[in-house]
Amino acid sequence: MQRHGDDGDWVGQSGDYRFTVAGDPAPTDPAPTEWGELARPGAPLHWVVLDVADGPGLRPDPHCLEAVGRLRTAGVRVLGHLDAAHGFRSHGDLVADAQRFTDWYRVGGFLLDRCPGDRDSLSTVRRTVATLRGLRDDAHIVLGHGTHPHPGFVELGDQLVTFCGRWADYRWSQVAEWTADHPPERFCHFVHGVPRPHLEEALRIARWQGAGTIWFTDRTDGGGRVDPWETMPGYWDEIVSRIGTGVSE
Repeated sequence: MQRHGDDGDWVGQSGDYRFTVAGDPAPTDPAPTEWGELARPGAPLHWVVLDVADGPGLRPDPHCLEAVGRLRTAGVRVLGHLDAAHGFRSHGDLVADAQRFTDWYRVGGFLLDRCPGDRDSLSTVRRTVATLRGLRDDAHIVLGHGTHPHPGFVELGDQLVTFCGRWADYRWSQVAEWTADHPPERFCHFVHGVPRPHLEEALRIARWQGAGTIWFTDRTDGGGRVDPWETMPGYWDEIVSRIGTGVSE
């Protein structure tokens, strides 16, 4: 499988390429309008991440319970946000958060954010993933490295986030050669600060680099002061119309 054809298009085994989009993490008090958009029938959502208070919080949040219920009814998978802190978070703390997400919100899997990606961390992450899968047989596990990890991690998670960052960096980014051995649905790209006029370019980069799940937003991190993922992109309707359910890109 190749990443580029002679004309710059994606060349895959099926001759077809499909995007889905990931949903944003939730603030403690989800905005009803935004959660309604995520639950809209026909939205090309693969999953949505729930982050109540840097994790599940200390007790079930009634607003989040309601929002998650609507998403579940709409057939959208909800993942609990777990912060691995680049390997500095203990196994016990991660599992305790995962258990609360499962008990309170009945999540369908987990995003292991800031997941370490070096070879020495493989055994630790393997242990964590095995425990998470033990909480739910069909758990969807996304490893949020944010960059290309050691190739061994592709065997551990259902998906890997191989880019997470600014549009200014994404437009000049390079894909790791080993990813060409795997289908695009194994990889995710999260990009903030994408201007509306460059949305098509961003989609083209994701296609070239073989990322089947994307989350692009025009929100920025304000120089590291705000979370660009907390609110919907201003061009959400345009993303939905460009990608659509089952629309080839």
